[in-house]
Amino acid sequence: MLYTQKAMKRVYSSHDPILSGQLKILLESNHIPCLLRNEFLAGAAGELPPTECWPELWVIENALAGQARQLIDAFLEYPNEAQQAWNCPGCNETIEGQFSECWQCGTQRPPGP
Repeated sequence: MLYTQKAMKRVYSSHDPILSGQLKILLESNHIPCLLRNEFLAGAAGELPPTECWPELWVIENALAGQARQLIDAFLEYPNEAQQAWNCPGCNETIEGQFSECWQCGTQRPPGP
């Protein structure tokens, strides 16, 4: 299906294609139809200005752009607690943030504050 740019609204652009993809999934899971443009344009950087080659997330229904922007902002502001080191309550071992279980005693990471 073809969409006119007039009916769509760009809600996000970034040099990071993985983050752009995550945000697309976030919007789709909240029933906001969207599409990712410029996914494969990175190779043109140099011939084109780099920021023009960044992936762009567009909301298909312009009326949903505000809701999409709120979801994106909340996602980007949420602290990534999983990356912070934590101390095991079972043996007091310091565990790197990406792990959810103590490597020494097997205790699960306690829930965040």
